[in-house]
Amino acid sequence: MSTRAAVAGARLVVVKVGSSSLTTAEGGLDPARLDSLVDAVAARRAAGSQVVLVSSGAIAAGLAPLGLARRPRDLATQQAAASVGQIALGHAYVASFGRYSLRVGQVLLTADDIVRRSHYRNAQRTLTRLLTLGAVPVVNENDTVATEEIRFGDNDRLAALVAHLIGADALVLLSDVDALYDGDPRLGAARRITEVTGESDVEGVRAGAVGASGLGTGGMASKLAAARLAAAAGVPVLLAAAADAPQALGPADVGTAFAPTGRRLTSRRFWLAYAADATGTLTLDDGAVTAVVDRRRSLLAAGITTTKGDFQAGDVVELATLTGRVIARGITNFDAAELPALIGHSTHDLPTDRRREVIHADDLVPLPHPH
Repeated sequence: MSTRAAVAGARLVVVKVGSSSLTTAEGGLDPARLDSLVDAVAARRAAGSQVVLVSSGAIAAGLAPLGLARRPRDLATQQAAASVGQIALGHAYVASFGRYSLRVGQVLLTADDIVRRSHYRNAQRTLTRLLTLGAVPVVNENDTVATEEIRFGDNDRLAALVAHLIGADALVLLSDVDALYDGDPRLGAARRITEVTGESDVEGVRAGAVGASGLGTGGMASKLAAARLAAAAGVPVLLAAAADAPQALGPADVGTAFAPTGRRLTSRRFWLAYAADATGTLTLDDGAVTAVVDRRRSLLAAGITTTKGDFQAGDVVELATLTGRVIARGITNFDAAELPALIGHSTHDLPTDRRREVIHADDLVPLPHPH
């Protein structure tokens, strides 16, 4: 099955829409744009699919009501704008989906809800239950309480994480750009990329970091990163313009399609690879890298050369090559203070109470792309 056919036929779809696609240049929601998006989502629902909507727009929606001329830079004002805008955004979705007698459930997340395993499972249960009850979950980052330390940074990454969290069959990223280009099409000639089947297809792509409107935080760079993340975890992705939502959520014959480049991970292994917060780094020799990545073996103390960070047993750490390339993540069985005396030694040379894997194979996930 082609990637576009997989997106068009997906039974469970995560749809992400950016701030610029829902708001006016002055701030405030654009009812016509929002209704158009909801029309497309409702049509997909009527065709038999379940849809989770990841929606930006809370901060942008709060600008005009608060008399703010542009998106604020300081966190406190961003949070204030979000608190006003989130109500307006939620009310607008309830009213618009109500035209189709569809119920809406708002789910506000912070990165902490994804990083912490117990919170991750709770978010997973809530979203799944909303779907089984026939509601349309509308997910957004909880900008009102999120701090710089616990922010996703953009809703594109949040959408990719949610897609795997709920076992989605496809991810559709909608923005103010109609496809992926190898440069900024506003600045001159740029090649449109319609299909991405691997890393070679996006080599040399120069993606901007902020959306054209200035209202959002993502830009093409975050969309490309989110698409690669989802594809690496086995989820097909379509990147398209919000104006083309009917086609994107219909035959999927617009935009750029990203074919899955990796296999589906279990929820726990995906959390470990992409969502958990790593608190340290273990550098491995070449033999250990081969054992961990190619042979999927446990990591032993003999294969570690150095450690970095202040971590405890049970924390997530990154595993890196001698050149510093991160190649895996895992849950360590030792504290940072314990490892220096153990690294480089064979297991049978260690004290009896230390003769165990530093990271067991079941708690270790090789990463498909360099980080």
